[in-house]
Amino acid sequence: MNNDLMSLKKIIEKRGYRFTAGRSKILEVILDSNTHLNVKEIYEKVKGKHIGSATVYRALRLFNELGIVKEININGISYYEMKIFSRKPLHMHFKCFNCNSIIDINSQSLDFDYLRLNKKIEAENDLEIYDLNIMFIGLCSKCREELKCQGQQSLEE
Repeated sequence: MNNDLMSLKKIIEKRGYRFTAGRSKILEVILDSNTHLNVKEIYEKVKGKHIGSATVYRALRLFNELGIVKEININGISYYEMKIFSRKPLHMHFKCFNCNSIIDINSQSLDFDYLRLNKKIEAENDLEIYDLNIMFIGLCSKCREELKCQGQQSLEE
């Protein structure tokens, strides 16, 4: 068991929950992923290990409540990524309208802008902000290029 998984085990057990083999396998899938996964994708990766879809749903709900994973809901579909140990604690997302890919927006200058905005919102509204969900929606460069090429082909026809 790697160090991140051992730390997650401690967090889960400290909060009074059991660290089951199923929860361990689900966390491994999320830790090893370089993308945002939905429940179906996670289930597909663990179903051969005798883990049912209900277990995946329950585990993800628990991990989200404990702040281990972040849930990103897009058009009624929840996607999950590591929240702690992600090495990217503060980032925004971009969803391609065409191919539905989710891309992390990592920009140090935007992070500083966000922190200033966060402080201003907290001060003006007497709030304490713990997290953010900023989702930009548009066309990724790949889809934009494909649509551009399709447009040129239709003009030539």
